[in-house]
Amino acid sequence: MTAIPSDAMSPGRSVLSRIADLRAWLFLVLLLIFFETWSRTVYGVSFTSNTYNLQSIGIFATAPLLLALGQTFVIISAGIDLSVGFTMGLAAVTSAHMANYAMAAGMDPLPAMLVGLGAGVGIAFIPGLVNGWLIARLRVPPFIGTLGMYGIARGAAFLIAGGMTVPVSNEWFAWIGNGRVLGVPILVIITVIVVLIMHYVLSQTRFGQHTYALGASREAAVRSGINVSGLTIRIYLLAAVCAGLAGALYSGRFAAGAAQAGEPLLLSSIAAVVIGGASLFGGSGTIAGTVAGALVIAVIQYGLVFINVEPFWQFIAVGVVIIISVLVDQSQRRLLGGRLDE
Repeated sequence: MTAIPSDAMSPGRSVLSRIADLRAWLFLVLLLIFFETWSRTVYGVSFTSNTYNLQSIGIFATAPLLLALGQTFVIISAGIDLSVGFTMGLAAVTSAHMANYAMAAGMDPLPAMLVGLGAGVGIAFIPGLVNGWLIARLRVPPFIGTLGMYGIARGAAFLIAGGMTVPVSNEWFAWIGNGRVLGVPILVIITVIVVLIMHYVLSQTRFGQHTYALGASREAAVRSGINVSGLTIRIYLLAAVCAGLAGALYSGRFAAGAAQAGEPLLLSSIAAVVIGGASLFGGSGTIAGTVAGALVIAVIQYGLVFINVEPFWQFIAVGVVIIISVLVDQSQRRLLGGRLDE
């Protein structure tokens, strides 16, 4: 096969391909238009110009987006991480416990909060390293390896928590989870900072380039001299650290750590990446797309509550959007297949 240069694509195909790349943002715009129209028609108020609504959507998006940021690297590398939900729960209960221990030992609230955050992120290294080692060194399929870690992290989290939530009383934890700076929630600010860092890492560093190369072809990556094993371990470690941060912040938001904190967010994290345009076959995806995907899910969740629709419809709506995204991706692949001379 001989590749035809990208500028040889017909203008129509080029436009369609770009529209497909922006599908998550198009979904987001259409959703906002729908809820804005409904809100004005039924309630006589604006949905999108209401500051409370926008802040609520941002808060809804933070936890699944943090999980999805790490999941983006994993999926681009042609992997999957099913353990991030309970890695988040493990981090949440560990963070709450360690903050409580630090306070009981006489620490002031601020350093105790830092101890809790550090412990939550730190314990996430364990499942991340184990996942990476199993997949990179023992060549265990990512689905199986991370499914096993899903069970291990789940059990460990419930054991640490004693089968209950772990309340934490710390004014700095409460500020991190529910405070605002110039009206913007601290959780949103932290998430935006992490998004910018992840975007830079994926788009501007060798680590990001190697992640794309690994997803496109493992054999080609090996031949080009990339340390595939080390890269794989770092990718799964990154996904776990993102989950650990999400868990630690969860403890601040709800003033308690819960083992099941991330259980409902696993599928949301994968959905955000897929809706954002990443291929489950690896080699493609962006942080901007993942952000759009997470916002689509958050708007669906909050918007349906806003218009008094039973919350169970959220799952149906998100599922429909996922299916549409996959169909668009498949259509785009067939479209771009026209660029090859067979």
